[in-house]
Amino acid sequence: MLLRNRDELLTVLTEIATAQAAGDELLRSVRALAGAPWELLRNSPRRLARLATFLPSNNLLYSYVLFGVVPSLYTDEVRLRPSARVARAALAVHEILGPRLRRLGAGRIVMTPCTQREFLADCARSDAVVFTGRPENGAAVAARLPAGTLLLSFGSGPNPVVVGPEADPDVVCRAVLDARLYNSGQDCLCTDLVLVHRSQVRALLPRLADALAGIRVGDRRDPATRVAPLVYPDAVEEAAAFLATHREFTVRGGRTDLARHTVEPTLLHLPWQEEFHPPEFFSPVVLTMAYDTPGQVARWLRSAEETARGMYVSVFGEPLLTGRSRIATSVVCEERVTFDVEDGNRPFGGYGPLAGNVRRHGTVSGRPLLLSAEAGAPAAGPGTGPRSRSRTGP
Repeated sequence: MLLRNRDELLTVLTEIATAQAAGDELLRSVRALAGAPWELLRNSPRRLARLATFLPSNNLLYSYVLFGVVPSLYTDEVRLRPSARVARAALAVHEILGPRLRRLGAGRIVMTPCTQREFLADCARSDAVVFTGRPENGAAVAARLPAGTLLLSFGSGPNPVVVGPEADPDVVCRAVLDARLYNSGQDCLCTDLVLVHRSQVRALLPRLADALAGIRVGDRRDPATRVAPLVYPDAVEEAAAFLATHREFTVRGGRTDLARHTVEPTLLHLPWQEEFHPPEFFSPVVLTMAYDTPGQVARWLRSAEETARGMYVSVFGEPLLTGRSRIATSVVCEERVTFDVEDGNRPFGGYGPLAGNVRRHGTVSGRPLLLSAEAGAPAAGPGTGPRSRSRTGP
């Protein structure tokens, strides 16, 4: 069904995503549906009467599949609230797929463009709620739910890339651009900081600068475009403010245009600052920072700030940081970036409570999240400790 309606779906998706990202999203959606029988067999989720989901403002099709179509296989009714920023495009996806899903006998999926307050009434009557967005907003939603409601809150993290002394600079250059420029940088899996061993700085920075100079910037519907005008004006404003504050560290680029919603593909390089913690750029800004020893990186990842938002850390050519499943709360990806390991049928994220957490009966646990796995967990009553589950994938 997705492939038969490919052209119509891509027309909608490219309203907010580049053609490259939209095509990738379509294929990831197909893969998630193909893996759904295995996922449900593996996790045995209990039957839910109602699921309520706050959809994100990007990855519209993929989110519709992950939080709508797949859960409808074990839920009587799925209620979706689109982000107000992209409600028209989200509704268009539902209008394309909803009638066809009903003819296939899928569960009832309802998309309701309403205020957050109105949707919270639906959430309070639901067995489970999925929230995607800022952690402080997720906490506000949690405060309005009955104690027994299962709440999965998906946040974000900086997803740093570590470039060690044994890394191949050409391989790393391509990997960094893949991890930073996906949909012009507008994705929670994008890398916000590249930690470069001092011995690699002279090799890697010129490669990144030259590659960024050759990036195709243009209309997001053009398949050759890698960076397009950003969807969110505040992302341009935040990038402009950061670039202005750190202008002395600019290696390449640095220009922004608020009227046109554009951020030039930009490279900045900082000296080591253990107290520095990058913002979520949501724009094509590549930020590098030099380090001298892997111990510095490990201490940085174990800081209070990064422990709270630990998601993924990609490690290239740094043997002393590999061979383990995680560092602090960040899941280690060896010689791979986040987009290489993300799998819609497996738990997503790290162990930082701000990157993703599950709540029920007052217990909050930061861990990789997958709705079918959490719905298959025994419901813990008040006073019961959090259920432990090993990570099997991102």
